[in-house]
Amino acid sequence: MDPRATTVAELTAARWGDDRPGLRCEDRTLTHHEVAAGAAARAALLGDLLPPTAEPHLGVLLDNTPEFPLWLGAAALAGAAVAGINPTRRGAELARDILHTECRVLITERARLPLLEGLGLSGVRVLVTDTTEYHELLTPYADARPDPSRATPRDRFLLYFTSGSTGAPKAALCSQGRLAAAGRSLAERFSLSPDDVHYVCMPMFHGNAVIADWAPALVTGATVALRRRFSASGFLPDVRRYGATYFTYVGRAIQYVLATGPRPDDRDHTLRLGFGTEAGAVDAAAFERRFGVRLVEGYGSSEGGAAVQWSPGTPTGAVGRAAPGLVVLDRKTGEECPAAVFDGSGRLLNGDEAIGELVNQGPSPFEGYWRNQAAEAERRKDGWYWTGDLFYRDTHGYLYFAGRTDDRLRVDGENLAAAMIENILARYEGAEAVCVYAVPDPVTGDQVMATIAGAFDPLSFAEFLLTQPDLGTKMAPRFVRVVERIPVTATNKIHRAALRSEGLRCADPVWWRGAGESTYRRLTSEDLEHAEGPPAPTRGPSPVRRQGLEPRTR
Repeated sequence: MDPRATTVAELTAARWGDDRPGLRCEDRTLTHHEVAAGAAARAALLGDLLPPTAEPHLGVLLDNTPEFPLWLGAAALAGAAVAGINPTRRGAELARDILHTECRVLITERARLPLLEGLGLSGVRVLVTDTTEYHELLTPYADARPDPSRATPRDRFLLYFTSGSTGAPKAALCSQGRLAAAGRSLAERFSLSPDDVHYVCMPMFHGNAVIADWAPALVTGATVALRRRFSASGFLPDVRRYGATYFTYVGRAIQYVLATGPRPDDRDHTLRLGFGTEAGAVDAAAFERRFGVRLVEGYGSSEGGAAVQWSPGTPTGAVGRAAPGLVVLDRKTGEECPAAVFDGSGRLLNGDEAIGELVNQGPSPFEGYWRNQAAEAERRKDGWYWTGDLFYRDTHGYLYFAGRTDDRLRVDGENLAAAMIENILARYEGAEAVCVYAVPDPVTGDQVMATIAGAFDPLSFAEFLLTQPDLGTKMAPRFVRVVERIPVTATNKIHRAALRSEGLRCADPVWWRGAGESTYRRLTSEDLEHAEGPPAPTRGPSPVRRQGLEPRTR
């Protein structure tokens, strides 16, 4: 690890002459030297392709193939910025992402070309990596050497989109200096070394894979092993094939791996650590029991404005201790929320007062959004960084995640946090995944609805709820939707917006219990007029915000 390297360009160039394995994908292996040389060739090509008066931005619309990290290195050397383009976007939305970030060059592959048909990407040069024309275009630049001298730590390097469950996604900015610092911090925190093999199975258009997996490998000179697209069944075979020691995850990935059938040789591998978000305490413990691998959960906003780290002694259910400057505020009053009060069973007794928005009042590495001053102003209200995430803290300063600002429910005049209910329902035997959200109450406020993937029995579920000591009187779901698989986004996060919009009128079976009933029964069309309220009003003091690097929920 070179402590003097302050840019991604310097880290890329530092691998020149290193003949150890640097990048592996399927049957292809590139040495570190070949990676540096490939980045240099692409940087030279990029310098000739980008108009001198245009923003130096390129879009990358690829699976996790070697071309993705090669173009990251190329952009760093060329002083350009990469916009990761989400392949699940379509039509006008996809065109908007490319044009909004002012990409003059778009790197893609033949399998993605149908997505671009009819988009009208005027002024955008499209390079298709798996074609003869592409390789012929690169040939004249084969002798280029990496020159990091033109790059500075302040250079814009990433424009990565937040999930954007409402409105258009925002392109968060990340400089070369910030990414290099993040990689160094993680490498030091987890004692990563050149001997490690980083398994990158999360999509590289998302910040998690680049910031938490690729960057620390670049810092230490470790090997990067790519998986084109995440596969639960391919996870352990890949780990063994590449000798992977470290990986990152987000969303439902851990649940999907656990859902594969256990085998006697589940601990026969080299993996030692996983780092990510949203596995939840139940799945993290199950993963360690089965595979012998510790998962470290953390919280960090996509924009880098606030982070909470787990440390030894962190209570069960907590994310970590609040660092200096991190406070939980009532957004309406701007006052700090009182500490949480728990009963003997661990039930939060003062949720109305204790739950608020996590705010960073100290120095923040948040670097803004591309061409979105209104969103920046909202984040930087009062000169502080407002995360848009709900938390509460105990008397010892440990923070507990309670959901997004749009995940708050108000039931019979009581404020509830979806994440707290999800953590309890996750204990139900047979539940592979759980999501809790609000549906309108026929009179006022919300009703609690849960979607459960896995085995569900209405009688055993009702009995299970009665035995949960920390389940508040308003928390029990009135409606339970049962699915084979919970819908997720391209980054394996639960697609809450889709579940909310479908509500009770969905194709899956829904079980419910009426007023005063203790057992669940199937919801019929006749029940709907009594159970379904008017369209849900817009709630909360701020627009919905979905983060790239999110805290655990279940």
